[in-house]
Formats: sequence, structure tokens, C-alpha cells
Amino acid sequence: MLELADSGNGMRRVERYAIAPLPKDAVQEGAIAKTEVVEAAMREAWKLLDTRTRDVAMALPASSVITKKIMLPGSASEAEIETQINAEANQVASFPLGDVSLDYQILGPNAKNPAENDALLVLARRERVEERVALAEAAGLKTVIMDVDAFATLTAYEQMAFQLPDNGKGQVIAIVDIGANSTHVNVLLDNQMVYQREHALGGNTLTSEISRRFDLPLEEAEDTKRKGLLPDSYESEVLQPFLDSVAQEIGRALQLFFSATSFQRVDHILLAGGCAAIPGLDDVVHGKVQTSTLIANPFSKMAVSSHVKARQLASEAPALFVACGLALRRFDPA
Repeated sequence: MLELADSGNGMRRVERYAIAPLPKDAVQEGAIAKTEVVEAAMREAWKLLDTRTRDVAMALPASSVITKKIMLPGSASEAEIETQINAEANQVASFPLGDVSLDYQILGPNAKNPAENDALLVLARRERVEERVALAEAAGLKTVIMDVDAFATLTAYEQMAFQLPDNGKGQVIAIVDIGANSTHVNVLLDNQMVYQREHALGGNTLTSEISRRFDLPLEEAEDTKRKGLLPDSYESEVLQPFLDSVAQEIGRALQLFFSATSFQRVDHILLAGGCAAIPGLDDVVHGKVQTSTLIANPFSKMAVSSHVKARQLASEAPALFVACGLALRRFDPA
């Protein structure tokens, strides 16, 4: 959980954040598998956050939503737009519209036909939305925004695009978010998503190998890894092979991107997710794929409140990448 505040002059301030552990089987393929476990983790994170704020923004995984770019007449009334939106949704949904939550965003005039507006239609099963809203309510929180994690990634990226040459304009950026159970690859061009895919690679692979190699229960292996209390042989026997395999998988993921699209290059790789904080991963990935590689830190130009330890925030920033994108929704224009 992450709370951002307005520090004036259009600047943001990291007010508070908290990270609570979640068992690997609590959420499976985007669905809440163990409601009571996830609720307990949310309660713990909110307690650690130590805030009075109860309004939250949450996200669905990209695998749980259907998106489609459509065109709407620039002169269409709200009623006409709603009719067309429902007609488009009816075409792409594989389930009854009564079971659907949908929304759309007008992106602006179409490049080839300015009289038409490009729009993005997003729909998901209503039950996927409602299960998250119910979880928040059970934890004493109120969901005011339901986003998509891939869109939150775009929002967070905007906070660090200034670190790239020409603010990333005209460049192909691959955001590789390495989570506990899976890795999400989102490729952008001019801050527009051109490709996304999920891969079965995550930090739990490292934890499982630590557990096997040093004969530790999984929970203890994770805790020992976080605290840096593993034997001297850990780095050479376990960590380095894991980093090599991550770099290899990222190389394969980029080859899949090239084969599935007309793109033949990536200009920069941004590493996000909990695994991105492992020291040396960026160097290993750069050496493997020969592409500029950065560790994602969307807070680099934000102020930091007295509640937050700046050094700790910098090390945990990659794990908070999607949370940052969600918290920034609070500052959307009315």
C-alpha cells in the first residue's frame, strides 16, 4: 500500500507505504483463491501504513480484462456513445453483458480521420471487480477506483521518463515487472502500449531454490533472503545462476516481442517488481541483451515525508511500481 500527497507546484510527496507478505497460493492467475488470507494481508498493510485514509485504488490483472481500441464520431452525443460502446462490448465479450463491468476512455482525434475520436474500451467480468471491492470493504477500506495493472504501469512510467534521452520520445521501452510468481512485459512507444505478455518466471523460484539448497522451510527461506543472512556460498551457487536465468528469460521475452510485432529493437529496459531490487540484476540483464537497462524508481523526483526512510524507499521502489501508478490516479484531472 502506498499513499501519495500533493506537495505543491504539481509535485508529489511519498507520504507513507507498507508491504505485507502474501502467501504464493493466495492469488492464482489473477483470481482471489484465499479470501481470508488476502483480507488479513490488506488489514496488516493498512495498519502498518498508520493513516486515516480509507479510500483506495485497486487494479485487475491485465489477464482478467478485455481491451479494444475503437473509433467514436467526434460529434456523437453521450447517448449515441453509450449505444456504440454497448454494441462493441457485445461483440468482444464472451459472456453476457449483464455479467460485465465496462468503461471507456476517449484518447483524442484519430490521426487519419480527425472527425473521429480514438477510444479505448475495457471490460471485465463483474465478479472479478466485485471480489476485490468486497475484500477492501471487509478490511475497512473503500474502493474508489478500479484500474488495470498494465495501465497503472504506464502511469508510473511517466514519473521516470525524464531519466531517458528526450524523455523517451520515439523510443521503444520494455517495462519488465518481475513479481513473485510471474513476469509481465509491457512494451511502450511514445507512452502507448504496443505489446504485453505474461511469463511464468518469478522471485518464488529463487526462494524455492534457497529452501532446497539450504534445507529451509519456504517461509524461513524468504525471511532469510530478505535479511541477507544466507551462507557465503549463496551468491555463487544460488543467486548468480538465478540472475543468469532471469536475464536469459528476458532475452527470450524480447525475441517473442520481435517475432509477434513489426518491431526489431528495444531502446531501454526498465526492471520493476520485487526481484528488480536484487543488486546486480540490471548489470546481468544489460550484459545478456546488450540493451540499456534501468531499475524502475518512479519516486526519484518526488519529495519524501518524515514518515518514510528515503534509502529504504529507494531499494523497495521497484516493488511499488504498480502501486505508484494506482496512487497517482488520485491526481487525475476532474
